[in-house]
Amino acid sequence: MTRTVTAVVARTQFGQIVNRAVERQERFLVERNGKPSVLILSVDDFVKMTETPPDWLKKSWESAGRHGLDKLTPPKINAEVTAARHARHKPV
Repeated sequence: MTRTVTAVVARTQFGQIVNRAVERQERFLVERNGKPSVLILSVDDFVKMTETPPDWLKKSWESAGRHGLDKLTPPKINAEVTAARHARHKPV
């Protein structure tokens, strides 16, 4: 399903829009000054539209599978990012 939103809504609710695109396969048509400008959709949805995934995406998926990263949930990803940021900012 494609929903139309203004650029202001897309900017202020970007995180929610991304979550809905990924989790519910929703598409968002972003309008600027009443004219369609951008379409936000998940990578999975994009791949289905193009039928053949691009090579860079195939390589990314294969690498993620080899390293077990394809099983990470959003909370685990956030925890990993937070831990990496804390480690980077620790004094030596």
